[in-house]
Amino acid sequence: MNSFQEFDSSSNSDTKAINLAAGNTSNFSSPAPPSSSSSSPPSSTTLSRYENQKRRDWNTFGQYLRNHRPPLSLSRCSGAHVLEFLRYLDQFGKTKVHTHLCPFFGHPNPPAPCPCPLRQAWGSLDALIGRLRAAFEENGGKPEANPFGARAVRLYLREVRDSQAKARGISYEKKKRKRPQHPPPLPPSNDAS
Repeated sequence: MNSFQEFDSSSNSDTKAINLAAGNTSNFSSPAPPSSSSSSPPSSTTLSRYENQKRRDWNTFGQYLRNHRPPLSLSRCSGAHVLEFLRYLDQFGKTKVHTHLCPFFGHPNPPAPCPCPLRQAWGSLDALIGRLRAAFEENGGKPEANPFGARAVRLYLREVRDSQAKARGISYEKKKRKRPQHPPPLPPSNDAS
């Protein structure tokens, strides 16, 4: 063990692939751990949806590291391994991303099906990385050593966002705050009385 909590290597250490294809893949959920697991919170504490999802994501990433060949410890994990994990998750995506050669490239609502690949949506990946960054630090990792905050990960997410925006013809620019509009002043009335 290092200065932060490593994943429990005794649970689910078989070499099967992570089961992300069953059910709701946009949440990147791993199979539920056994009820006797020491990592589950006391039954008197009810965790929020966010906290539950963060725990599932953290366990899924831990399982990915254990199934990695050769197996990786969290202390040796880098931004490159996080990118490998994100690319691995693409195979379970549900978002159609049109290629440059596709006739529907740049169309948000294509009129017919096409053979373009399904990928993880940028928003899902961005949220996942946010939860994993928080989980890393909550498990004792130092912010400056957080592989989920690596420059390569940020650049990859930006590249995914931009390529998906172009492929769908949708911009992801930050929305500008709308200022309340005042009604235009009424022109002076020319009443001839």
